[in-house]
Amino acid sequence: MVEPGQPAPDFSLESNQGGRVSLADLRGKPVVLYFYPKDDTPGCTTQACDLRDSWTEFERRGASVLGVSPDSVDSHEEFSKKFSLPFPLLADPDHAVAEAYGAWGEKKNYGKTYTGLIRSGFVIDRDGNVAAAKVNVKADKHREWALAELAKLND
Repeated sequence: MVEPGQPAPDFSLESNQGGRVSLADLRGKPVVLYFYPKDDTPGCTTQACDLRDSWTEFERRGASVLGVSPDSVDSHEEFSKKFSLPFPLLADPDHAVAEAYGAWGEKKNYGKTYTGLIRSGFVIDRDGNVAAAKVNVKADKHREWALAELAKLND
């Protein structure tokens, strides 16, 4: 996993809002980057809608919010429209970006072990360094965690 203080791995991924989003293009503002397993599933919907519901707070802090999953851009588009998500959802079908951040690996679900995307969050500072990282972030607690970490950047 990428640790706080390390440079955030750069990426360029297709967005449901059109075109590609590159982390390097967002330098100068904080970024809340979150990895989630699958569009339109209960936990992922809770996570995305909680972030959406605090959108004005993220904007007030000057932060970009980016969601990443292995789902397709088309799937992201449907999910985003259904729940009026104001931030881009990025397609990482080969999970290369998730792997670079340590958000892809072995996990357990209902007693079974498998490899997949691990719900994770990262706050990246204005200089492109990881300010905070949390693997296995709870879907309904991610917003609180991300806002608290953003507040530390402004202290």
